[in-house]
Amino acid sequence: MLDTRLLRTFHQVVESGSFSAAARTLGYTQPAISQQIRTLEKAVGTPLFIRTGRKMVLTEAGELLLRHAVGILADLSAAQSQVAAIRHLAAGRVRVCTFPSASATIVAAAAAGLRKSNPGIRVQLSEAEPPESLAMLEAGECDIALAFNYEGMPEPGRTEFVVRALLDDDMQVVLPVGHPLSRRRSVDLPELVNESWIAGCPQCRATFVNACSQAGFEPDIAVTTDDNLAVQSLVVAGIGVGVMPGLVLSFLRHPQIVARPLRPAVRRKVSAYTLADYTRIPATSVMLEALTEASGRLQRGAVGDSSIS
Repeated sequence: MLDTRLLRTFHQVVESGSFSAAARTLGYTQPAISQQIRTLEKAVGTPLFIRTGRKMVLTEAGELLLRHAVGILADLSAAQSQVAAIRHLAAGRVRVCTFPSASATIVAAAAAGLRKSNPGIRVQLSEAEPPESLAMLEAGECDIALAFNYEGMPEPGRTEFVVRALLDDDMQVVLPVGHPLSRRRSVDLPELVNESWIAGCPQCRATFVNACSQAGFEPDIAVTTDDNLAVQSLVVAGIGVGVMPGLVLSFLRHPQIVARPLRPAVRRKVSAYTLADYTRIPATSVMLEALTEASGRLQRGAVGDSSIS
């Protein structure tokens, strides 16, 4: 493999027209330049220059090497510039895998902030529910995974994950406008014992069923669907009532529903997960900070505030 330092010296000798001129440009002595060219000729196994009087002329091998050297040095310079841009956050990419409601809230707000502070960074977004999103992180398919975990459940993921807590997301009961409990500021779960229910995603549904069991009843689940808009429409249609995360209600709310906090609270914790090596990459580190700041603003703004009906 050819030493790029020798290629640079060779290119400068050709550009300058002599060893002495190249030595002045590169800050070497002339003997040092001569030694580097001899080393390069030994590496390629053939002379690169011949002397004709006072002039130095490239051999055929020298002309061929020069054409390649120009491209190699240009590519190397471009690579150094691009890596420097990533290091200084003038450019870069961060791959984020998240669940849909975080995509529409936390990630959207973080990306907007990042666009102002570091416009050269591009966010590549994919969607998956946990634990699939964490499996993608472990497989190297994303740099950051956003996932949620309900209180009382074991922490998802592997011990080597770096975890950044983002916010607490309370589940709320979704009622049709005019429901007898819609005037309440909060609703005790046992008060809903006689209701039919629209159940959501598998993890939310399992947590909800467990909460009902602790409250002393088994819920009558009329419909199950992962579509949050469908849940709200089915509630409005009178099929049943539902439970929904505050994050969802902060950006998606049917005009004919009312959302109220459940008592006792059913809460999920939303966190960002990454690997220790990824935290050393500037774009990933900056994105983690942006996600944390965006989550703080959402939490302070009372995510899914049930006073909005």
